[in-house]
Amino acid sequence: MEYVECGGLRIAYEREGVGPPLVLLHGYVGDGLTTWRRQIDDLSDEFTVVAWDAPGAGGSSDPPESFGVAGYVDCLARFISELGLERPHVAGLSFGGALAIAFAGRHCATPKSLVLASAYAGWAGSLPAEVTEQRFRQALQLSSLSPDDFVDALLPTMFSPSTPREVVEDFGTSLRAFHPAGFRALAHACAENVRPDLSRILVPSLLVYGESDARAPVGVAEDLRAAIAGSTLTVLPGAGHCCNLESPEISIVRCVPFYGPNTTKRDSWFAR
Repeated sequence: MEYVECGGLRIAYEREGVGPPLVLLHGYVGDGLTTWRRQIDDLSDEFTVVAWDAPGAGGSSDPPESFGVAGYVDCLARFISELGLERPHVAGLSFGGALAIAFAGRHCATPKSLVLASAYAGWAGSLPAEVTEQRFRQALQLSSLSPDDFVDALLPTMFSPSTPREVVEDFGTSLRAFHPAGFRALAHACAENVRPDLSRILVPSLLVYGESDARAPVGVAEDLRAAIAGSTLTVLPGAGHCCNLESPEISIVRCVPFYGPNTTKRDSWFAR
């Protein structure tokens, strides 16, 4: 694990490989390495793969609880600049997808392509108001729980029942290391609405969703596909919210049509 200072926050990250830069953004639980381990392993022979721990998660510092999406976008922009990553491909899961949307909308010249997995336009931008309020209130309550109770409440919503036990348990370990204050900051950002950024996305954008996702259903995916010009949607059969962990090989291979019949397995996630 490496570290960099961004606007007074210590940001932890994993970096592997050599090639075009690829930045991976995890969701509002977990950390970069646990969330993206298979993609780091699969793609680092052709890309410089960088998976950050968002402020408030993993080995990174906690931001103010009022940090909001704007704070995360600014921090990500500084992070990319500090590491010297030019025109990176950006992939985000869940809240990481919402952050990728906001980043691409507000820093249009920076990303080369987007992959949005199980993403929202923020809870308020993709879910009914009552669901957004319920999730936000639940998050504030969860932040005061013990690590075991925190995992018991959230982990079952992240995977389909067919997911191998070792995959679920490994992800659960990263959830136990949650930061209460950092988690509240992430929850505040998750609850925002980033729909205005959808129309500003100008780069190739691929949406990847699990067919059995209980947190970001396929209806959310269809809505984003319609709102992002030229975007393409791939739905992974049987997968849940953490679709990149449940179906790492399928999630790469099934994206090939987005880039054409001559695309390699690794190019299938990210346009060259």
